[in-house]
Amino acid sequence: MEKNIAVIKGDGIGPEIVEEAMKVLDTVAAKYNHKFNYTQILMGGCSIDAYGVPLGDEALEIAKASDSVLLGSIGGDTSTSPWYKLEPQLRPEAGLLKIRKELGLFANLRPAYLYEELKGACPLKEELTEGGFDMMIMRELTGGLYFGERSTEEENGEMVARDSMSYSETEIRRIAKRGFDIAMKRRKKVTSVDKANVLDTSRLWRKVVEEVAKDYPEVEYEHMLVDNAAMQLVKNPKQFDVILTENMFGDILSDEASMVTGSIGMLSSASLREDKFGMYEPSHGSAPDIAGRNIANPIATILSAAMMLRYSFDMDQEADDIEQAVEKVLKEGYRTTDIMSEGKTLVGTKECGDLIAARI
Repeated sequence: MEKNIAVIKGDGIGPEIVEEAMKVLDTVAAKYNHKFNYTQILMGGCSIDAYGVPLGDEALEIAKASDSVLLGSIGGDTSTSPWYKLEPQLRPEAGLLKIRKELGLFANLRPAYLYEELKGACPLKEELTEGGFDMMIMRELTGGLYFGERSTEEENGEMVARDSMSYSETEIRRIAKRGFDIAMKRRKKVTSVDKANVLDTSRLWRKVVEEVAKDYPEVEYEHMLVDNAAMQLVKNPKQFDVILTENMFGDILSDEASMVTGSIGMLSSASLREDKFGMYEPSHGSAPDIAGRNIANPIATILSAAMMLRYSFDMDQEADDIEQAVEKVLKEGYRTTDIMSEGKTLVGTKECGDLIAARI
């Protein structure tokens, strides 16, 4: 099978970790007689440096014409980088918001899984995580506060900033259906997170989710206020299967869930539209402070590539091979610096990619 993949290495550690994911994908291709064609495009700070915009029209068209997109990371140090002295619509993250919107990537899947081999890195008490946990955060990605109207202007002698948040029934219904569909393939439980005691958008969210739930009688579902959900993630993470929520809440909760697993460097991410197309990226940022030092953890990006094989290409066995190879490397005691512990073998970014590829 032949597939065309748009590759965005991005900024910071992005180029390093994407190289390792491509190495693993090429190993899979050789094993199963596939062909992956990569077209590299710029987005983020590197695109600003080259073209003055975080995402150019040509790059966007290449992404649209591909079968999927593999993304590393974008952005830099917000306190020192000249990129963050630009207007908001010209900063690196504006390119990410634009590509999500233009590609119609409304559903963000962020798995949070505690590996048995890494339970010592989990910051929670062992009795709270005994037996591990495995959750999927389903985040709506193209609506809500991040895409609402915004303004900053002077009123009565002082500056006033406004950000508006809105959701339509259609936007809520399609992400809810995707969440329940994913739950049907897992443990058949959905926790819908909102702030219905305060926000009109959340009250509509809750109403539509209840309507969708009627079509999935096999799925247990519950509503949970976002502040309680944040507490429950650190009190009893094992209770969750699929967490369904809107854009901003999902952004915050998925980062919290990632740290409960011990390291954000381990967590993959997929952003999907209504067909098979998707963009795949690690949950972590660009970590400019460690860029180019061969110490970044590439596992989240490699697991994101496995998600691409599974969700966009229907290559389930190939995806299984990658995930099992990652587990083998961890069981053998190899660790990058972010997950290093006593008695284990420290490896760099490239060495970690080589080890995983060798076990496929």
